[in-house]
Parts: sequence; structure tokens; C-alpha cells
Amino acid sequence: MAVNLPLPRAEDLKPVAGFELGWAEAGIRKANRKDVLVARVAEGSTVAGVFTRNRFCAAPVQVCREHLAAGKGIRAIVVNTGNANAGTGEPGLANARATCEALAKALGIAPEQVLPFSTGVILEPLPVDRLVAGLPAAIANARADNWLAAAESIMTTDTQPKAASRTVQIDGKTVTLSGISKGAGMIRPNMATMLGFIAMDAAVAQPVLQALVSYAADHSFNSITIDGDTSTNDSFVLVATGKAGVAVERADGAAFEALREAVTSLAQELAQMIVRDGEGATKLMTICVEGGANVAECRQIAYAVAHSPLVKTAFYASDPNLGRILAAVGYAGVDDLDVDRVNLWLDDVWVARDGGRHPEYREEDGQRVMKQAEITVRIALGRGDASATVWTCDLSHDYVSINADYRS
Repeated sequence: MAVNLPLPRAEDLKPVAGFELGWAEAGIRKANRKDVLVARVAEGSTVAGVFTRNRFCAAPVQVCREHLAAGKGIRAIVVNTGNANAGTGEPGLANARATCEALAKALGIAPEQVLPFSTGVILEPLPVDRLVAGLPAAIANARADNWLAAAESIMTTDTQPKAASRTVQIDGKTVTLSGISKGAGMIRPNMATMLGFIAMDAAVAQPVLQALVSYAADHSFNSITIDGDTSTNDSFVLVATGKAGVAVERADGAAFEALREAVTSLAQELAQMIVRDGEGATKLMTICVEGGANVAECRQIAYAVAHSPLVKTAFYASDPNLGRILAAVGYAGVDDLDVDRVNLWLDDVWVARDGGRHPEYREEDGQRVMKQAEITVRIALGRGDASATVWTCDLSHDYVSINADYRS
């Protein structure tokens, strides 16, 4: 059961002109489930993405990078679930390229205009024949209002689809943004098994779009963790179709700032949905580190806390063994950290003051907060003005069970 995450409703997900989505049941890994997604991208659109920094990156990630660098104009996206096509060597690359060639032929475009994505089990051959056989059905039912079905078609261990929309007024016109994401385990994106796709109908110059997707990733998908594992397939893609009559040509000014805020807000919602639906998760924790010398050290400390199995299991048990948080702060690797200036809060409860237990802290107050489904951990370092926020979840018995049985 996802943490305070209502199911998305199809009627709340807004069509984006110039972007159509279709799905198919191809039997990639299991029968009778949506497992192939095709998105058709209008001619003249710009597309940008950020990808995993895992050196063992999957074949589709390698092909995506090649096709974006080719600069021929992306016209289609294809996603399969059930198989990551990672750790598959040259045959995996050949299968990713064969998928692009098959979709390109069906749509009358060049293979370099297709971006392929895969998610699922690593080290197994992609059943490319089944994937290709599912493409005609996915193309046939492609529609602009298919966002919910699209979100369902990219799920693996997710317990529910993840999708959301936004509108923003720019230069007196309405720009529409919609997006989907997937992921529940093997989540510690470093880009840029996590996938995110956002489409909008503004026209955005390619360099500006790349700046947008990088900024949004850093403030959303790159600020979440479930288990500290960076997948081989992490990808986040931003599409601008240009159908709204709004053009953003520069990475500054009011129009750019408004669009950046909308894209980042939507990306954060999609990223937090992943954490809320973390494998076995029962709680969402927001780790805020402030008063740092720079953002990098704030993120370093936030991730040390968010990754700690001891911290995560304590939150699962609602056990206010909060020295575990201070221990994680201490081993995060900020060598010149003055621990005598560190303060710690759980929501409104001041736990540690100047490196030690606050004299007025009572364990029952800490336990009261830890029993909540959503908790904020605030750590003040007393070193400067920088801050960073990371979202994570607890670690339960179910996480072990899900991952032990994943291939069954």
C-alpha cells in the first residue's frame, strides 16, 4: 500500500497536443498485462533527457544517448517492462536497435528518431520478437488522453500507476504539462529501476530544454532514494511539442522561470510518488539538511541519513533510536564538520541541540512523530547558508520479501 498516494484518475490527466500514447500486452515477461508503451511525438518537437551514471548502463540507455546526439529530431518513444535489456552485451544493443528499426518502419521515420527504454530484470535477453509483435497494437490505440494507461504499461514492482498534470500561464497563454514515472525498488537515481517522462506543449529551444531537464532532475529524481541502488536503466525525458503558441528561447527571464517551476514541480510530484510507493514502504521521510557550507555537503549528509538501514528500520518500527541519525551525519564524510553545532528536529520536536540530546526532549514525543505516515527530519549544521532536501521511505519486512521473490 503506497503512503498517502491516491490513485491517479484519467480525467485529471491532461492531454498534451502533439504527444500521443498507446500500449499493448506483448507478454514480455507475464501474460495479460500492459508491458509495451509507444509515444508518438509531433514533428518539430524538441526532446532532452538525462540518464543513469551507472557504468553498467543498459543497452537502451546507450542507444538513447546515440539517437539524441544524432540530432535528427525525435519522433517516437518505445518502452517495455519486464526486461531491462541490461547486462546483455552486443546482442542487447542489437535488440534495442532492432526495436527502433521496427517502430521506425511502422511510423515512416528514421530509426535514429526513436528513443527506446526498458525496465525489469537485468542479465536476461530481451524477447525482441514479442516486443516488436506488440508495436502495431500500441500504435493503433495511441491517443493524447492515454496517460493513465501509459503509466500502467511501464510498471514493474510498482503497486499503482504514477501520473500527474500541470498548467501554467506564460505570456497570456496556457501551457499544459503531463507526466508519468515508474519505480519502487533499486531507486537511488544518479543521472541524471526509475523512468520518468514529461511532455508539454510549449516550444523550447534544445539547449534550453536540456537545461530544464537537468535542473528538474537535480531537484526531483536525483533527490530521492529507496534503497541506495542506482539502476542500470534510470532515465528522465522531457518533450516540448510547441503546440501551445508559447516559445521559450533563452534560459533566463520570466517565461523560462515560470516553465522551470512548472516542470520541476511536476517532476517532484512524480519522484515523490516513487518514494511513496517504495517496495514495502509504510512511511515517507523528508530529510532536510540546512546551514551547510555548500549544497553538495548538505546532499551528502542527507543521503547518508536516508540510506542508513538502521535509520530506515527504526522509522519502520516507530522506534525513536535517534542516535542513529546523528551517527549517519557523523560518518557522511564531511571531515571538518563541527558536531557541537549540529541540531536535529523531528517535525516540531527538537531532539538534539548543539551536538547532544536536548534537555527537554522526551522519547514519547519522538515516538509520536515517528508513528506518522509522513515525517520531516531537519538537520542544521551551523556552517553556512546552503541547504538540500532528499525524500526517502522506511525499510520494512516486505522490502526483503519483494526483492527475494522478484524473479519468481
